[in-house]
Amino acid sequence: MDAQPIRTVAFVGLGQMGRPMAANLAKAGLALRVMDRSAEAVRDFLAAHAANAFGSPREAAAGSDALITMLPTGRDVREVLLGRRPDDPDAAMKGLRPGSLVIDMGSSAPLLTRETGQHLAAGGIAMLDAPVSGGVPRARDGTLAIMVGGDPDAIERARPVLAALGSKIFAIGALGAGHAMKALNNYVSAAGLAAAAEALLVGRRFGLDPAAMTDVLNASTGRNNSTENKLKQHILSGTFASGFSLDLMTKDLATALELAEALGVRVPFAERCVPLWKDATAQLGRGADHTAIYRFLEQLKEG
Repeated sequence: MDAQPIRTVAFVGLGQMGRPMAANLAKAGLALRVMDRSAEAVRDFLAAHAANAFGSPREAAAGSDALITMLPTGRDVREVLLGRRPDDPDAAMKGLRPGSLVIDMGSSAPLLTRETGQHLAAGGIAMLDAPVSGGVPRARDGTLAIMVGGDPDAIERARPVLAALGSKIFAIGALGAGHAMKALNNYVSAAGLAAAAEALLVGRRFGLDPAAMTDVLNASTGRNNSTENKLKQHILSGTFASGFSLDLMTKDLATALELAEALGVRVPFAERCVPLWKDATAQLGRGADHTAIYRFLEQLKEG
């Protein structure tokens, strides 16, 4: 595989996570070609960072060594890369040259990722899936955990770019492995958050102080990411502003369940957990933060 260093990066998706990630690539000295459906997001980014902006995926991809997507779903990624229809002239694939690299850093469905990768491979373009964990604060700091799936040579070629975004890079398998791991990680994270929220509600009704409960959990076997980084910071404070939305968490949970079903693995807890989060999303709305699951649970009536 061509081991030419990556110097020019097209970055598609300047949302809550994408913007600080693209900013770190600019700080690392990479030449950036950015695109986002939101003109305001593009203007804000250009006001603070050196980059060129483009109006279509093909234009952004042209002349780049690598294209990074940070988009909500795998279908969004597929549309950017392959177009809205067959032979779409605006598709990024039309601008990418053979030997270039695509890195999907959002949370996509692993089986769809493999299918998209096959289309790109037919044009001589390698694809990696490299979803991240750590939220907006670690995106800003460049200390994300990155789970990468794909060809080992392609991963090594991408490593200097990924190192500008994360402090822990895990090469965990073939294409799709990163997205599978991200969905499963978020399933475990969501389960821990829901359990911690329920524990607080029960304890509060009994007369326990929620802040004291959190301290005990964090000194005991109930400690998890949610007890350490979400209970006091985003739930007890009433801010519900972790930077990761309820609908995206629900989407990742559904992806984990769909993967299990496709592989013929029974997951009874996930089968019960996913409907709970879907109900919360329906009630609280797509704009709610995922920590607002506490508000949903608080409003439930005894059945």
